[in-house]
Amino acid sequence: MAYAEAKQVESDVIPVVDITALRDGSDPKGVAQALHAANTGLGFIYIKGHGIPEHLIDAVRAKAFDFFRADTAAKEDVRIDTSHRGWLPQGGAKMQDDAKADLKESFVWGYQNDAGTLPDAHELRGHNQWPAAMPELQDLCMQYFTAAHEVAEHLMRGFALGLGLGADFFLKTSDAPLSRNSFVYYPAQDENAGKDQFGVGPHTDFGVLTVLCQDSVGGLQVENLDGEWIQAPPIEGTLIVNVADLLNRWTDGAYKSTPHRVVNSSGKERLSLVLAYDPNPETLIDARGVFGADYQAKEEPITCGDYLNWRFAKAFAHKKG
Repeated sequence: MAYAEAKQVESDVIPVVDITALRDGSDPKGVAQALHAANTGLGFIYIKGHGIPEHLIDAVRAKAFDFFRADTAAKEDVRIDTSHRGWLPQGGAKMQDDAKADLKESFVWGYQNDAGTLPDAHELRGHNQWPAAMPELQDLCMQYFTAAHEVAEHLMRGFALGLGLGADFFLKTSDAPLSRNSFVYYPAQDENAGKDQFGVGPHTDFGVLTVLCQDSVGGLQVENLDGEWIQAPPIEGTLIVNVADLLNRWTDGAYKSTPHRVVNSSGKERLSLVLAYDPNPETLIDARGVFGADYQAKEEPITCGDYLNWRFAKAFAHKKG
């Protein structure tokens, strides 16, 4: 038995882009060009100059480990609900029907306004669940959500500029987003489980954009343009972001949504902080908005909310009734 393997590659295969000049407005178009080149290539990018304080990342990560190391009864109090909020235990997700269930556990929360309430009803917009034994968790989680979401919005402005659009094109309906944040915990993976066992199996992400904060353990693998799996190791001080399926659809395939997976062969626990950025549920995903009214797109228009409902129902046991 062995682990699924991936090649080590030169460090520039997945580009590193410093977004400082996008965030501060000093050279947004220059950054946008670099982001556009990456999105039309592999669709994965290391991001420097993201602005999330390291002390916040450290505090959130430490509290996430406290949560996953707690006894099962404490986590059961916030078990995942049908609106995809709370603790998703191991075995609760698999990316393909014929695959083994993922080894990961997750804790998921999402957008809420300053009063802690929700602006409207949607199947993926339930109330966040916070474990009673960790009263400080809510504040830390929402601080991180706000910071990571700001990074995502800067990137979406850069993407729009890279496509020759107005900077706010992708953000016109994003005041009450469907974005979700999660802690994702990967136990050390047993080599004897075989090459078809994954922390999370090969998949593309469902929504618009993923903003991932890896730890130092490693294990992320990306399928390159030749169909080979390559390693995407942690780079200190960076986030890794990737185009997801809705942005691929919105750009009619111009921006690549690339398969990836996790194999934790380190012998250690692994933890990721993941923001899945998505705009308001009513947002119309229509490539004609990007390329012009006469453009013949491969896919029919669909709202963000309807698309995500369909994808979640396929992937998660708690959404299947």
